[in-house]
Amino acid sequence: MTGLHIEFSGPESGIPLVLLHGFGGDGSTWDPVKAGLPDSVRVMAVDLPGHGGSLDADGRGGAGRMAKAILAGLDAAGVSVFHLAGHSMGGAVSALIAMRAPDRVKTLTLVAPGGMAKSTNAGLLARYAKATSEAEVRACLNEMSAPGFVMQPAVIDHFVAVRSKPGVLEALDETYQAMFPNGPDEGQGVLPGDALAALAMPVFVIWGTADTVLPCPSPSTLPASFAFSVLPDLGHMLPEESPDAIIRVLGQALTSEA
Repeated sequence: MTGLHIEFSGPESGIPLVLLHGFGGDGSTWDPVKAGLPDSVRVMAVDLPGHGGSLDADGRGGAGRMAKAILAGLDAAGVSVFHLAGHSMGGAVSALIAMRAPDRVKTLTLVAPGGMAKSTNAGLLARYAKATSEAEVRACLNEMSAPGFVMQPAVIDHFVAVRSKPGVLEALDETYQAMFPNGPDEGQGVLPGDALAALAMPVFVIWGTADTVLPCPSPSTLPASFAFSVLPDLGHMLPEESPDAIIRVLGQALTSEA
């Protein structure tokens, strides 16, 4: 097993912002967001276990295993406290990290996070897990995005190249199976609501109303303490679709105090 792949940017000191991508992605998902963050922000974009440069890292499988492995990876990097943001499955992993190590997470930002309700588009995720050709990857990403949004060809080319490497599809299938502990028909695993509501650090949630992967919930279904931003007519791929909206919310998170 190898260690986690972490892309560092910004200054070498200060409390870092740790970014976790979604299923089938890697740290490059956050490139449009990173480009708009202040130069003063120390950023750590992590490839989740079983993805990207962390293909063979410890913690492959479900969100719980990933959360444990990422905390260990941050320990190895000498990071004791951090701001945390996660998209989709990375959101579920981020929430679990915040539950397990609440004293280490200064703020938590969840971008269309997994684990909030059973409902998810398991069929689309299954197709995405198996997609290898340019046409297949593009079709899945277009379906995950809002109508009319066109994913950049370079993004599609990147993931076609990634998926041609040995072991990548097997790792995606392993993660997909772990997302649905009782089978795809029963929906995704759900995070404990009481533990979410008990989180003491500032929590920000951002979601698009046209999300075809994880339906945007009504505000009443999330803890009242969460700062919830709803983006009209945007889809699931918010780091690519609306990096400015995420940058705005992260700006609030990075300047807030518990």
